[in-house]
Amino acid sequence: MIADTSALVAILYGEEEASVFADLIQRADMCRMSVATYLELTLVIEKQLGPEGTRHAENFVRRAGIQIEPVTVEQGLIARQAFFDFGKGRHPAALNYGDCFPYALAKALDEPLLFKGNDFSQTDVESALPDARPQ
Repeated sequence: MIADTSALVAILYGEEEASVFADLIQRADMCRMSVATYLELTLVIEKQLGPEGTRHAENFVRRAGIQIEPVTVEQGLIARQAFFDFGKGRHPAALNYGDCFPYALAKALDEPLLFKGNDFSQTDVESALPDARPQ
């Protein structure tokens, strides 16, 4: 399973879906995130909660056993195509730069993506949520 920033932020902020997302991560054989997603997560948390929040986010990722994956050339090419196909101003999914990396990792590894919101649900990526409808 691949984790998007949106799911991790929901957990860290204690949002409504936090327990569902945390349980899915805990039960997954392996949960991964792109290093680009890790950067995005820490930037978002730092802006809102400062250095202490960033340390909390880093500790959560480590304790949860989320594996941070490098961005490969293959993923870069998939990410580029994702933006062309589903990017902001081009498609209702309106993926931004940061969204393209977890999308690419999920597609490259043929794994479902854990996310919050309706952006990825409008793409061809498989959702990790059990009640998600197939694309």
